[in-house]
Amino acid sequence: MSWETFRITLEDGSDIEARRTNPAAQPGWLFIYSPGAGSNIHDPFGKYLSEQLASADVACVRFQFPYMEARKRGPDRPPILEATWRAVIDAVREPGLKLCVGGRSMGGRIGSQVVASGTEADAIALFAYPLHPPGKPERRRDAHLVELAVPTLFCCGDRDAFGTTDELGDLAKAMPHARHHILAGADHGFSVKKSDQRTREDVWEEAASTFVDWLEELR
Repeated sequence: MSWETFRITLEDGSDIEARRTNPAAQPGWLFIYSPGAGSNIHDPFGKYLSEQLASADVACVRFQFPYMEARKRGPDRPPILEATWRAVIDAVREPGLKLCVGGRSMGGRIGSQVVASGTEADAIALFAYPLHPPGKPERRRDAHLVELAVPTLFCCGDRDAFGTTDELGDLAKAMPHARHHILAGADHGFSVKKSDQRTREDVWEEAASTFVDWLEELR
């Protein structure tokens, strides 16, 4: 396994940091990972996932949005977030490699919106998908997903306040090619209760292995 840090130029001339993890063998997939709204290029789950993917011969590129690059508190406007995703895809897409886009929470959601709007990808992986704000189930963020023909994986905890197991399960059933994997005991941050028999690291391992197995099925 090897890794490299590089910069990606955006359409306005600014640039953002990205990191690529390469497996020792020739990869068959490239996964582009974007973190949740409160995280950045150092996102712990993203780093862990990239290392697990490398062990399974999957390359991974992680990046952060401009607002994190500038150390601002709030996320950029949706058009900027989507333009950033498109710039990253254009910069790292490789002939011969299947492309999966996604990430955690907001990062994955924006990636799915970009694919739904026409950017080509072979698969989408959404970890802790924010279906709606906590306590506001009427404000759903799934209109773009229902007609999505790209194979899609939802990997979410059953204590996630941003979407119940039933809500996400019903959404996956309504989509042409979606799978919903439930992480027992995990909340939106993939943390578990102290009284549980397993740790957050166990949840991470389950999420990563589920993703790897799913990609294998899509080869």
